[in-house]
Amino acid sequence: MQQVKWAEFELQELFEKIKVKKLNYKTNDLPNNPERGFNLPALTAGIQNQGLNNYVPRDNATILKNVISISANGANTGATFYQNKEFTVLQDAYAIKWIYTDDLLTNNQYLFLTASISKAIYGNYEWTNKAGWERIKGNKIPLPISPNSSLDKIAQIDFDFMENFIAQIKVSRLSQLEDYLLVTGLKDYTLTTAEQQVLAEFENGKVVWAEFELQDLFEVKPSKKRFDANKVKIEDTGYPYVVRTSVNNGIKGYLNESESYLNKGNTISFGQDTATMFYQEKPYFTGDKIKVLKPKLTLFNKGNAQFFIPIMVKAFSTFSWGSSSFSEKIIKTQKLSFPIKPNLGLDKIAQIDFYFMETLISAMQKLVIKDVVRYADNKIAVTKQVINR
Repeated sequence: MQQVKWAEFELQELFEKIKVKKLNYKTNDLPNNPERGFNLPALTAGIQNQGLNNYVPRDNATILKNVISISANGANTGATFYQNKEFTVLQDAYAIKWIYTDDLLTNNQYLFLTASISKAIYGNYEWTNKAGWERIKGNKIPLPISPNSSLDKIAQIDFDFMENFIAQIKVSRLSQLEDYLLVTGLKDYTLTTAEQQVLAEFENGKVVWAEFELQDLFEVKPSKKRFDANKVKIEDTGYPYVVRTSVNNGIKGYLNESESYLNKGNTISFGQDTATMFYQEKPYFTGDKIKVLKPKLTLFNKGNAQFFIPIMVKAFSTFSWGSSSFSEKIIKTQKLSFPIKPNLGLDKIAQIDFYFMETLISAMQKLVIKDVVRYADNKIAVTKQVINR
């Protein structure tokens, strides 16, 4: 990296915004998984699944591929992704295409460019200053070059360096993943007899469920202090700073503030407006509109939190976006269903089946890890071949 020469380029020197046909669909009316007639991924301002969280018909849609998408609205404005499969733009986002040598860019080169754009814009725009193309097109990104006086500035861009740099990062990260899987024992994804039994009970509908209000299980508490991201110094070390983002466990960075304002660990952070929820293992500070869900259950822990949170997120998914939807009263009285082990000698709360929840989560982790292990092994082999050519 120290030996590489760099030059700055404005985004508009390299990219142009793509015009697309407007689609008159509402996201609430669209499926989140492909269905008959609705099989084209549609881009919105979301950050999960690269912003592709709905599906639309192909008819009348502008089908795009091998371009870069940028979120232009909401809390994730400026989120940037490389889209290497077919999709279309639905709302609150747009796509840009490389002006030069369009058919020559590889996935790795696109990933390098995407990372450069993301570093330049993501986090520098907000709700009142959205990352629309007209605002960001003058932003500059650094790119590696191979100076040659006989070539113009664009032709000097060192695409070979981009290719090899990304390939080597992939190998490094995949090797770290492989080491982590070995150390934690996750390479062993064989289901135990208990895990197989619990999966069978779940799949065959043999689980008994009971309904609870959220306040039966958690205290809904305000955060100790809300820190404004525009007024605090966000650092790389300190205590986690949790905001309403839907990525990185809600952690925007770290703060070194008075410990008297810390919220306790082994709680759930609840982002109002967005209903983003994450298990927070350690003490943390919060940004605006974060509620803290403190468990009343003595057996609540990191393991079974992975069962509680998806059920809670799904329960709140029927609400429309907006702070009025998530008042403290609404949060407290939201109905939730959890598995129980009926025992007439216990009250309903004590009947919650933690063994079932933790065993099911363990089984599901192994099923996911199985695919991750196979993916890592395959990708390491393929990427090493690319580097050794």
